[in-house]
Amino acid sequence: MRKLFFLIVLIVLFSSFVFCEEEQEPAVPPVVSLALPAADMPIADIDDPEVLWTQFLLTSNTERMTEILAVLGTTGKGNRRIVNNLNDYLMGLNLLFRSGVAAHYTLVSACISAIMELGDSSSYPALFSVLYAGYPEVIANEALGAMEEIPGNLFQFLLNVVVNNPPEEKFAAFRSGINSRRLSISERGQLAEHALEQSLADTEDNVYLLSLRYASVISLTGLRWTRANALAIRHYYRVQSDFLHDNVSKQFFIEAIACLGAVGNSDAALVLGLQLGLINARTETTGAFDPDITMAIVQALGNIGFSAVFDHLLYIGTLAYPEDIQTAAREAVARLRW
Repeated sequence: MRKLFFLIVLIVLFSSFVFCEEEQEPAVPPVVSLALPAADMPIADIDDPEVLWTQFLLTSNTERMTEILAVLGTTGKGNRRIVNNLNDYLMGLNLLFRSGVAAHYTLVSACISAIMELGDSSSYPALFSVLYAGYPEVIANEALGAMEEIPGNLFQFLLNVVVNNPPEEKFAAFRSGINSRRLSISERGQLAEHALEQSLADTEDNVYLLSLRYASVISLTGLRWTRANALAIRHYYRVQSDFLHDNVSKQFFIEAIACLGAVGNSDAALVLGLQLGLINARTETTGAFDPDITMAIVQALGNIGFSAVFDHLLYIGTLAYPEDIQTAAREAVARLRW
């Protein structure tokens, strides 16, 4: 009986809640007019970059997307949101392409062109990511050209990548900067110096860092960047060890010697002088020597011009070296500074 009573009470309460509560009309959301142009409206008739970007996102027609990008390059100048959107879009294309998704090269190229027209230095990272995404060379060159054209501190951007980013990106940044018409000789020297320093820190022989090390040595040699003297000596000893263990070709060792001759000071001259002394001693006792390495050392010592190696160079004239090495030794002696 008690259960029946409670059941009746619950039914009454529920009925009161449902039927006695004042009815309310459902809220009607305000009508929002997007005022979007028709999908087939000529792009040239749309002058609002925000509307253009919306059109870009709503279409899947590559030809229309390319047309929109071309217009955005001019109408979007100074519009931070448009610049950011295009940067993010290009970065997304690059990430997808690196993951194996096929890319519309025409669309990538149009995006690069639009970004170049916008001319904002915040686009450096997106453009740079094109360089190591694996695109055909023509696309990578377009990105390089855009970076060259966009005002900003391109040197600092590339230097930061060389110092802070993963090996593949370090190498791409170095290659971009060392041949850049924007960078001065001083800036290229600094870039190569930091590249060599970063690569010498590698203890696992990463393929990109190895390439970076050898490429930076060649650049430092051509630039005669004397600030890299200590790094060049470290590189020389590293390559000498690798060469003696047949881990690298003789050409890399000769390039290391040439670098010391181009950037080295008295410390470098003493390192090479010691090596020449060992070669002279072996030549005197066994007659065995490597003519390429011997010639490289003699020429490097002449380039440095440190007089403390006079005896090693002079002694060549008493040994059975060929005439070209004898001549190079005499020329090196004549260039010594006293």
